[in-house]
Amino acid sequence: MAAASGKCFLVTGPAGIGKTTLIVRILETLRNSNPNLKVQGFYTREIREGTERVGFEVVTLDGRKGLLASNKISSPQSLRWPTVGRYRVDVASFESLALPELQVKEDTDLFIIDEVGKMELFSSSFFPAVLKVLQSDIPLLATIPITKAGRDIPGVARMKNHPGARVFTLDTNNRDAMREQICSILADVLQKP
Repeated sequence: MAAASGKCFLVTGPAGIGKTTLIVRILETLRNSNPNLKVQGFYTREIREGTERVGFEVVTLDGRKGLLASNKISSPQSLRWPTVGRYRVDVASFESLALPELQVKEDTDLFIIDEVGKMELFSSSFFPAVLKVLQSDIPLLATIPITKAGRDIPGVARMKNHPGARVFTLDTNNRDAMREQICSILADVLQKP
């Protein structure tokens, strides 16, 4: 069964533009207006030491946290982890938190995935789980990296080409308006049976 048209909402924009902040604020707004909303998923956030970004952590929507990537870990095990730039990606840690959050359940109202990017896609189980979410009839709000040199990551391209997918490009001038627009659309979608 294919996902219902118009239930895949993708937010993109340059690194550091505020995609995660936008997703978290949308979630807060939706939960404030509907406290019984059942949302599954995760977001990622920077790990900082002072002003220096040293990694990323994955945070489930119920507050559990785990390492996604770091440039500070240099154990013998971490030396075998895949890398993105200067960060080593802890696939096992990511999978232990993120994959259970992507299990399709009948009573789920909304999925949030921040982000479908290079680090997350090192997990061979992650994109198949994302596809199951897309194939469900449950709305999905996800962040994706901006196209680099005119080429998308294959999994990201597949999401953007999903029937009914809507892509919202975030920039410094439209952040507030984008939050209101996406909240309004999701509120409408979530009220439909």
